[in-house]
Amino acid sequence: MIFLGYGKYWRSDHIVGLLPIENGRGPGRRTEVYVATREDPIVASRSEQTILDDMAHVPDEAARVAELAGALEDLLEDMEASPPVLRRMVEREGGLDLDLWIRRLRALRTPSANLGARGGAGQEDLFGAN
Repeated sequence: MIFLGYGKYWRSDHIVGLLPIENGRGPGRRTEVYVATREDPIVASRSEQTILDDMAHVPDEAARVAELAGALEDLLEDMEASPPVLRRMVEREGGLDLDLWIRRLRALRTPSANLGARGGAGQEDLFGAN
């Protein structure tokens, strides 16, 4: 989510264009933000460069999240492949309940754990008001 000012946030992957507003306010003060889900631009109180800087940080964070999800999936597969006798030994000797962690990780990867799958309001409904 990118902060546009005036209490507005928008998904960075929906932003398709930025146009600085220079008439009447001075350069670098406000920006028209064009998004894929709207016909009219959103007026942001932040400069074009500030919005671009915020957007540049999103791919790094998204890449880290994807890497983490992949690592957790690999860990879950390895734990599921471990024999039950080994799981009991790890719990008894080390206090680590692998079966509990397997259930937790399975629950996290199901679509119902995803906020978007709960049938909630879309971005337009939540943030579309000017």
